[in-house]
Amino acid sequence: MKDKKSKKNIAIFGYAKTTKAVATHLQNCTFYDDKCEKEYKDAGNTIKPSSTFKSDTYDFEITSPGIAPSNPLIKKATNLISEYDIFKDTKPFKIWISGTNGKTTTTQMMTHLLASRGAVAGGNIGTPLGLLNQNKDIWILETSSFTMHYTTQAKPNIYVLLPLSPDHLSWHGSMKAYEEAKLKPLAMMQADDIAIIPKKYANISTKAQIITYESESDLANHFDIDMQKVKFQGAFLLDALLAMAVEKLLFEKIDYTKINSFKLDPHRQEELYDAQGRLWVNDTKATNLDATIAAVKRYKENFIHLILGGDDKGVDLHELFEFLSPMQLKIYAIGSNKERLIALAKEYNITHQKCNNLLNAVDAIDKALKKDEVALLSPAAASLDEFDSYAQRGNIFKTSVKTLYYSSALFHQKQTSYH
Repeated sequence: MKDKKSKKNIAIFGYAKTTKAVATHLQNCTFYDDKCEKEYKDAGNTIKPSSTFKSDTYDFEITSPGIAPSNPLIKKATNLISEYDIFKDTKPFKIWISGTNGKTTTTQMMTHLLASRGAVAGGNIGTPLGLLNQNKDIWILETSSFTMHYTTQAKPNIYVLLPLSPDHLSWHGSMKAYEEAKLKPLAMMQADDIAIIPKKYANISTKAQIITYESESDLANHFDIDMQKVKFQGAFLLDALLAMAVEKLLFEKIDYTKINSFKLDPHRQEELYDAQGRLWVNDTKATNLDATIAAVKRYKENFIHLILGGDDKGVDLHELFEFLSPMQLKIYAIGSNKERLIALAKEYNITHQKCNNLLNAVDAIDKALKKDEVALLSPAAASLDEFDSYAQRGNIFKTSVKTLYYSSALFHQKQTSYH
């Protein structure tokens, strides 16, 4: 057997967009994929069954971030790194953005503000690092806990961490392990690096300069931002303030016009009105407790008809129901965890209704919704129990509300013709 130091062989786990992009920057790579049953070649790449991997054949291994630590490939690996480690010495100034909710919007907002400064977005937000332009001045990277779990060398120049709540616990094994992954970059950051993190982690050991926050007001005060001049509300206000904070750090600039021109993606607190002027909110992207809590907070001045349910992945829901119990609302339970939701609604004495499906919930709300109330789809659960994606769930919700629009308009037209 050759001396290990003389080898130049690389194993890559998972044959997907991210790992294919990494391989274009390397030589002597072999892919191992759980879906591969027989060795084959594709676009010059060699793909082998995962069961054939032997660690003593390779100098190091790179994994697709979605592969869990429990996977046999990960357990056999002896020198495992992430795609971030491969690109740690590239030219661009690197900003990592992570958290449980809002990291995509924060990344998009920050890129919107800094695009004219040579910034591009990537990472978990669509473009893998292997396809990013290395001649750009700034990389703004939406960074998952999966990636950080496997990263051992790379670090950000600026790290922005949004609040954390239980998520991906089956992958990480516990909330503690999830938090450790999210906080891991701080241990590698240096004195000239900056981290903006929730105040609860203020005592973490790091060489980086730490800026902490507990609320939007904390950020606004620290960076001298007038929140009244920012059009975004609810969770989006925090996203906007964090994006503006980084622009202030880098360029001593606050651009209210620019941030207010940002267009939000669909499916996050997306508001639509029916023919009677009643407000329906598509927040299907709220797949965990914290996202749903943020949405309810935004509309708490109104009575809320709240659609909950889906695949909650076994997360403890008591925190959500403790928050909901004093609110003026009714729960419409859908999805695979509807029985669990109904039991908790009874335990916390919250008005509730079990629905066969999403369309059934919309019909039930249509019969009860008043003009000064809000119909809110914010499921606090993933969608794959009944839908292809959270987007499909949201589109069906919007289509059903649109159908109500036409039905109501037709009804109004008939009523008018009778008089």
